Amino acid sequence: MSDPIAILADRIDALLPQTQCEQCGYHGCRPYAEAIARGEAAINRCPPGGAAGIAKLADLLGRPRLPLDPDCGIEKPRLLARIVEDDCIGCTKCIQACPVDAIIGASKLMHTVLADDCTGCELCVPACPVDCIELVPMPTEQIDQAHADVARAHFQRRETRLVRDHAEREAELARRKISVDTATSTNPVLAALARAKAKRSP
Repeated sequence: MSDPIAILADRIDALLPQTQCEQCGYHGCRPYAEAIARGEAAINRCPPGGAAGIAKLADLLGRPRLPLDPDCGIEKPRLLARIVEDDCIGCTKCIQACPVDAIIGASKLMHTVLADDCTGCELCVPACPVDCIELVPMPTEQIDQAHADVARAHFQRRETRLVRDHAEREAELARRKISVDTATSTNPVLAALARAKAKRSP
């Protein structure tokens, strides 16, 4: 049987701008949509969606239209991130912060923003230790449903990858622990060192 909360969350998520900016207090648009669907979050917590977005959510859910919650930010024109390449030190912090993989580069090499994929979340700006990211106006044609759908797909793919990478790291650590434990149990010197270490531990 279909989950009515999930179905409603899908409809809510379709109305959100998919900036994945977290200004609403949730980790991306989908978690916010799910919280609204469960009745746990108000419909006025999305600055990028602004008054128009709140009106769409109110109409969908049959709720009153509310002013934007000022604790979440202010409604303003959408902006794109642009890296000042001469100032970039290649630290990769902006790459790690970007929720839609719109920044490419490698450690100690210059990074660049894929402008067409940037959602204007601005999460990369505070992450940059050398202030080499500037914000420029987003083309109006980039603020449409097609770009929102692409941003949603990029966010979901990144989230899936991060979960997979975490699971792989945990599995590798578990394998190493088993290997060390096995080596210790079969090597009398290592076993003696392990016992001595255990005795020193509080």
